[in-house]
Amino acid sequence: MRFLHTSDWHVGRTFHGVDLLAEQDAVLGHIADLVAVEAVDFVLVAGDVYDRAVPSAEAVQVATRAMSRIRRAGAELVITPGNHDSAARLGAFGEFAAAGGLHLRTEIARIGEPVLAEDAYGPVAIYGIPYLEPEPARYALGVPEAAGHTGVLTEAMDRVRADLARRAPGTRSVVLAHAFVSGGKGTDSERPIVRGNVELVGREVFDGVDYVALGHLHGPQTLAEHVRYSGSPLAYSFSEAAQRKSVWLVDFDRAGAAEVRRQELPVPRRLAKLSGRLEQLLIAEEHSELLDCYLSVTLTDPVRPVDAMRRLRERFPFAVHLDWQPENGNLSAALRYAEAVRGRSDSEIADNFLADCRGAPPNEREAGLLRRALETAGTGDH
Repeated sequence: MRFLHTSDWHVGRTFHGVDLLAEQDAVLGHIADLVAVEAVDFVLVAGDVYDRAVPSAEAVQVATRAMSRIRRAGAELVITPGNHDSAARLGAFGEFAAAGGLHLRTEIARIGEPVLAEDAYGPVAIYGIPYLEPEPARYALGVPEAAGHTGVLTEAMDRVRADLARRAPGTRSVVLAHAFVSGGKGTDSERPIVRGNVELVGREVFDGVDYVALGHLHGPQTLAEHVRYSGSPLAYSFSEAAQRKSVWLVDFDRAGAAEVRRQELPVPRRLAKLSGRLEQLLIAEEHSELLDCYLSVTLTDPVRPVDAMRRLRERFPFAVHLDWQPENGNLSAALRYAEAVRGRSDSEIADNFLADCRGAPPNEREAGLLRRALETAGTGDH
């Protein structure tokens, strides 16, 4: 039996305000093509199908189209909700969908009820653990004493192992879970599950199954041969610019997961970072290869350039993020706001603000206009 492990589609997410639905549609379509080429039996989606609990109609259309393509390509789907999803919305009409090969495992009460499949070697039990918010989940699971993510996931896995023990000898197993497992490395685009490190779950919680398909972290990672993150199919932050997005093809034989292969996904639009003075960036020939990239630009001009993003987009139409870090270090000094304004009048603060932004203090006329504006606002010096 062959599985394709995916997660964190985040359909509907924007990238610095830019709509990504077309890119998401293209990559998910490639996954469907991969299903057909590789004769995949089951596609696993380990949480965060959508980017928000109430997705837009357009996002639902993209996700639904992807699932339909995958199904037509010959694979069934097993999907669990992540911390971005609404389990109730995602699981609506789940029992009807299962008849068509779409298995939505969204209910805490059904964690110990697997999707059952069979190949030449016998049965395979596929368990879906929806994202478990510790506080409500510990009561829903009947273990009010459970502490944090480790406590509720331990109870969930105990139910999985108990059900597996009741099945025929030799039954192989797969678990989908959405969590931050120790040893994994995060990126800037994941929403923290909780503060601090109490969200971390030890890998040993998942002992006793043949393959663990994890979601939540957006980079593809191998924590053990049978415990992996597939990562997101697209980069959702510039911290992921160097990642090669991929999915895992998992082949089961008589003993369980016999081979796991990585399949890289296409990149609809690359991410890149650029740094330098604005006028140089606008003319430098070596940057021509970045014209079609989503671009994060750090300007190093001593004085913040006026209308910089508009000018950048005249050359780099997909510039989406702009920062200013002047070569002379003025920014770091300017950011020490509390220290900078201590003991100063409103007029002095306004004058210094202009001086920091423009590299020169206001002239006599501008200073007069500032005074009158402050007096009108009722904050002038008295």
